[in-house]
Amino acid sequence: MIEVKHLSKKYGTNLAVDDLSFTVEAGKIYGFLGPNGAGKSTTMNIITGCLAPTSGEVLINGYSVIEEPVEAKTHIGYLPELPPLYTDMTPREYLNFVAEAKGLKGKERDEEVEFAMQETAITDVSNRLIRNLSKGYRQRVGIAMAMLGDPAVIILDEPTVGLDPQQIIEIRDLIKSLGKDRTIILSSHILTEVASVCDNIIVISHGKLVANGTMQDIAASLRSEHIMKLTVKATAEEAESVISAIEGVTFFEVTGETDETVSMTVKYPTELDLREAVSFAFSDIRRAVLSMSVEEEDLESIFLKLTDTHDKTDEVEPEVEENVEVEEEEYDEFADVDEDESYVYNPEDYLGEANGETVKLGDEPEATESDETDGDDDYKPLFGGK
Repeated sequence: MIEVKHLSKKYGTNLAVDDLSFTVEAGKIYGFLGPNGAGKSTTMNIITGCLAPTSGEVLINGYSVIEEPVEAKTHIGYLPELPPLYTDMTPREYLNFVAEAKGLKGKERDEEVEFAMQETAITDVSNRLIRNLSKGYRQRVGIAMAMLGDPAVIILDEPTVGLDPQQIIEIRDLIKSLGKDRTIILSSHILTEVASVCDNIIVISHGKLVANGTMQDIAASLRSEHIMKLTVKATAEEAESVISAIEGVTFFEVTGETDETVSMTVKYPTELDLREAVSFAFSDIRRAVLSMSVEEEDLESIFLKLTDTHDKTDEVEPEVEENVEVEEEEYDEFADVDEDESYVYNPEDYLGEANGETVKLGDEPEATESDETDGDDDYKPLFGGK
């Protein structure tokens, strides 16, 4: 569906996108993530044909965005972070205008516009001026615009910004429904939104691809072992005896104990699944497993590990402190000057020249009428005109 091959983009000496390659499959929803300055927006602008790459190519349904832009763009619907709306139009007028620009005419245009308005729930405000709509409704109009022409690929940049909780739920449901027969690329800084809506995640950092896959696969690749939290109706000695006998366990410890139950933490390699083995082992000694959970790494932790955005503000260079002290000492010297002392300006220290004679600047002669006339004769307009 979308093939990005060895994509690079330079802004002067700055390499915003660095030999980026990935493939987006049809019928899936992709979350496109990256920290500020990672090259995310640049990549999206290149994919949509809004920006030319320095090198590499992008194929949409086999059409090159660079060499066949018209054909490629017929398969793309794009919603920028700031929807390009004409605020002096109504949503219906604006969508009709966009539909005609995409080549839709007559009945086909009317049907597409009505469908887009119904799907985005803007029919009730279709005849109000866009400038009078809330930000949430403007965002819906933008999504409706991206849907026109039934594109195979819809790219949405921060589509839920400014929406209230109910609208966010509705837009997420809409994105899921659109993803059933279209390819969706969703850029968002709301990581929980990406986790709940997207099938796959693409993460870039410093212009390079650092991850492309499902959240589970990416988490597994970053984690070396599973962490199981376990509560069993048994004594600590019984629980330790059972867990120590299970093949594959690399670590375990008792984290809590009551008169009837014991809580444990158990670790084992990610390539193993010991949940069934643990359940059967306690069943063999007729002890009930009250709770069992395997910790899953959240998207925030995965994102930080992939993009290496740990805070390093604790490092303070000694030179900065020394400079501060010097500045304070200089300030103190000026502060000690006697308030009665003042600087008196003396024009004799500054001499100028007027009419061929050396004079004090404070004693310059006033301009005469003839001087003003001569100045006008020498005037030349800089950018034309009389």
